[in-house]
Amino acid sequence: MSKAKKPEFRPNDFVVYPAHGVGRIISIEEQEIAGISLELFVISFEKDKMTLRVPTHKATEVGMRSLSSPDVVNRAMSTLKGKAKVKRAMWSRRAQEYEQKINSGDLIAIAEVVRDLHRTDDQREQSYSERQLYEAALERLTREVAAVSGDDEAAAQKQVDEVLETRAA
Repeated sequence: MSKAKKPEFRPNDFVVYPAHGVGRIISIEEQEIAGISLELFVISFEKDKMTLRVPTHKATEVGMRSLSSPDVVNRAMSTLKGKAKVKRAMWSRRAQEYEQKINSGDLIAIAEVVRDLHRTDDQREQSYSERQLYEAALERLTREVAAVSGDDEAAAQKQVDEVLETRAA
């Protein structure tokens, strides 16, 4: 088993795990699994009441990363201001693409999903699956914005809502 370059994550760091969003590293522990001793990051996702253990040598391979820089957050916010780009493909194909963007862990891609699926009050209703994807993307976006800015999620939600409202006007 080759030792890949270990990422520089420490306990109490916030990290982004692509499939689950923002979590906090609680500890780094040694555990024996199938006779092999592994060093694991123990990551807690408070909101989901979930704990994840990721082998330290696999962290970058699975896409785990530190929080985005404030510069990336600003780019994501300006992405929200853009015009929605809805392709004319079938919904199932678009839904799949949105799902991939959400699970990529890329903040800009997540902001694109929020932008494309956002509806103002005077626009047509969203289908159930559209609403689910929109809310998942919005939650990922606001959690990371909150973690980067050091605010609580309500403040981050308000910030994102304000950007979406100015776009609608």
